[in-house]
Amino acid sequence: MDPDCAICHAPASVACDCEAKGLDVAIKQAEHRMMQSIYNDIRGWVRAHAQDYILEYFRLLTERRKVAHTANIERITAHAYHYYHAPPHPTEIAQAQASLKRGIDEDWQSSVQRYPEVLEYFFSLVDLTVPPDDDPHVKDPPLSALNGSRKTSRRLTGGQQAIAGGSGHDREPFASRRTPPPLEPPGRMGGPRHLPAIMDEPHRHLHLHITDGALDTPSNVPDGKIKPGDPTP
Repeated sequence: MDPDCAICHAPASVACDCEAKGLDVAIKQAEHRMMQSIYNDIRGWVRAHAQDYILEYFRLLTERRKVAHTANIERITAHAYHYYHAPPHPTEIAQAQASLKRGIDEDWQSSVQRYPEVLEYFFSLVDLTVPPDDDPHVKDPPLSALNGSRKTSRRLTGGQQAIAGGSGHDREPFASRRTPPPLEPPGRMGGPRHLPAIMDEPHRHLHLHITDGALDTPSNVPDGKIKPGDPTP
């Protein structure tokens, strides 16, 4: 004998969809409660590493451009003294400085335009896994038929080392993987710098791994190969 609908109390023969819709709502609510903080932590970790990469990439481009600018000033100065026995005309220096400024603006624009690619790369390093069906926590969940559900927990692991901490304090930064060295000044666009830990309690396990990947870092770009308008490495 099939039970009546638990929501509208219609007979089972009616085959209403109240319970199915209710389950969908309950899943969304549970997902928000249990997963939103994990989503936020992943987003913060990806943002921080992407910013570090973009800033380091921009630093490399501008360093090369400044070296070229210095060489250009030296050439202008040598030419002026060789032919006119005088310093270069201020207009020439001003034009060279304006060219440097335009180049730096182009370098920053080309660096920022790499954000979609870089963000996708770091998001691709995140690997969420669930325990197998024969895991004791899956086969025998700590739920009481009389008292309702017990509060579950989650654990976040990164790379080879698990990180755990209290909720909102006593947290450790997420381990860095395959990113350029962080710059001394704070990120230009602001934002979180570390991935905070997730509470580690004994019953439910959610593992997050950082997988190996490949993204060209600025230090691997050959000298002289980057120009404004060229495809980025």
